[in-house]
Amino acid sequence: MSETAPVRPGEEIELGALNSYLATYAPEVGRVESIEQFSGGFSNLTYLLETDRDAFVLRRPPRGVGKGPAHDVAREYRILSVLATRGVKVPQPVLLCEDDLVIGAPFYLMERVRGVILRRVPSNPPPPAVLRGLSASFVETLVAIHAIDPTDPAVAGLGKPDGYVARQVSGWSRRWEVAQTDDVPSMLRVAGWLASALPPERAPALVHNDFKYDNLVLDPSDLSRVRAVLDWEMATLGDPLLDVGTTLGYWVEAGDHPALLALGLGATALAGNFTRAELWDRYCERSNCGRVDPLYYYVFGLFKIAVIAQQIFFRYRKGLTADPRFARLGEAVRLLGATAERAVARGVISSAAPS
Repeated sequence: MSETAPVRPGEEIELGALNSYLATYAPEVGRVESIEQFSGGFSNLTYLLETDRDAFVLRRPPRGVGKGPAHDVAREYRILSVLATRGVKVPQPVLLCEDDLVIGAPFYLMERVRGVILRRVPSNPPPPAVLRGLSASFVETLVAIHAIDPTDPAVAGLGKPDGYVARQVSGWSRRWEVAQTDDVPSMLRVAGWLASALPPERAPALVHNDFKYDNLVLDPSDLSRVRAVLDWEMATLGDPLLDVGTTLGYWVEAGDHPALLALGLGATALAGNFTRAELWDRYCERSNCGRVDPLYYYVFGLFKIAVIAQQIFFRYRKGLTADPRFARLGEAVRLLGATAERAVARGVISSAAPS
């Protein structure tokens, strides 16, 4: 079950104000009796609301973030509203509040989808056969998302795919410059390599942009079944292979550097899971994308994840969050940059030595 804990200091929600708003605009939700916080995740703040009728999830941006799609909860709410009508496995959105004065930030409510989220290596890991099945379902779910018709009027307005790869590289490079707190030469070199080696444009697709194990809700009775896909705030229209590249960046293998495994992403390194190469090959087979070298997309994924970590570390350094998990993200940024640079030098995405 997803882990919740008491709300962290400085991230509380004023219960009276919330209940007053809900009584007026969403009486069907009921009266909130308790609030806990989901302790996983590094982006928007996520809370579990227990009401006198049911349980709901509330999402709001953290303090100290600027405008942009990564923390635009109104945009995420509208994306969920669209995808729910197109048969995508997403939680049902319930309510959007864009008034900062209610709880101090815009927020939305969605249904709580009950199930298992693999946020870290479990103390009693699933058998290899189960994880093999989960890896396959993971890829099938991503392929299904990318197969949604990008010309569907409800989807077509989510982004501007022309020049997507170049914009992503320049955009994440610019975000690095804005959020940088320490010298990390490998990040600058990787940014330069990404800009100089742009792959050709591919047909656009709906991309999730943060597709990984801990954004899936799994069926407790069968972990290979996906009940819902979470965290759609960065979804847009773009190159689907960049989406897979972000996934590869999160997908650690048993042979990776121990510090990389220690970042909390190690569930993919358990026996039975696909390797990065197997995941890429399965995706290409199921999506009919042809034979494409995954190196560029993997390196982009590592670079992007490093920038995201740096943005959070920047807020921590500025005192805008007291979450103790963020204290070591500077080290994670250096590790991810070094991993990306090493992949470029070796020319492979596997942790095994090249043959």
